[in-house]
Amino acid sequence: MTPNLNNSENLFVANLQQVSLEKLVKSKLEVLFQQQKEAQVELNGLYNIVLEQVEKPLIELALKAYNGNQVKTALMLGINRNTLKKKIDNYKLKPKKGAQALVVESVVAPTTTLTQ
Repeated sequence: MTPNLNNSENLFVANLQQVSLEKLVKSKLEVLFQQQKEAQVELNGLYNIVLEQVEKPLIELALKAYNGNQVKTALMLGINRNTLKKKIDNYKLKPKKGAQALVVESVVAPTTTLTQ
């Protein structure tokens, strides 16, 4: 089956591959600031909102890539596993099917240590 190249969704994905995350975020923020200016409203807590909207999907996708293994996910992200666990709890992330490690680690007491 040949993909429909005229489909606007395909064009959007193709454009995303050529644009950096920084440029995408900047573009979205420019729209947000313009809307805020036009509506004449104050934005409060924007920093935390932006961080959450980037960090949450990053953690979700990283956990999925490692089948819920928090140790490997934390290493890939460059953060401590305890920090990752706090973020998982904070964002109330739910384990996906096939992510057995996430289910087990979420149930085990936080005092459990890993040995190599």
